Amino acid sequence: MIDVLYFAWVRERIGLPREKVQTDAATVADLIAELSAREERYALAFSDLAALRVALDQELSSFDAPLAGVREVAFFPPMTGG
Repeated sequence: MIDVLYFAWVRERIGLPREKVQTDAATVADLIAELSAREERYALAFSDLAALRVALDQELSSFDAPLAGVREVAFFPPMTGG
């Protein structure tokens, strides 16, 4: 079981700030594919991966990173400086 957190417009599109997900996904990309197949709102949120960043256990990561041993996955838009 993995905690999946959604921030900013990702949370708005999916409609949840977080959820627990039972998954056999090997990588972040596999998890995204599983989530996108659930419902249209997930597919919409993950439709443009260039507009997304991911953190595994609060460390910035990549979409091909393995999920073995990971407890938390967070999806968010890139941070913008000011």
